[in-house]
Amino acid sequence: QVQLEESGGGLVQAGGSLRLSCAASLRNARTYNMGWFRQVPGKEREFVAVINWNGGITQYADSVKDRFTIGRDIPKNTGYLQMGDLKPEDTAVYYCAADIHPWRVGTATSDYAYWGQGTQVTVSS
Repeated sequence: QVQLEESGGGLVQAGGSLRLSCAASLRNARTYNMGWFRQVPGKEREFVAVINWNGGITQYADSVKDRFTIGRDIPKNTGYLQMGDLKPEDTAVYYCAADIHPWRVGTATSDYAYWGQGTQVTVSS
């Protein structure tokens, strides 16, 4: 069974930084792309960023572009989301996810078959 586990969430002041990590149990990192999504109560889960299987392609939501950086450590089968210049509107539960179709760079929740349990990020003003 595929498992993803996020870590690194917490409380931070506006303008601060946080780094989220995602550990994946998939044996071969070349078989999946990794995405990050976030969700606030009462709203749909929204795309944040995605990185393809070899780290050569990344894509970001407009709301986080130039503030967040997605990356992955292929040998260690882990990924991260470095978040900077955080704003109160970034407050959400953040999820990492795996898309087992590495030939595409998906931004829809339906593109991802496997999800972590989520980690809370709270940005105070």
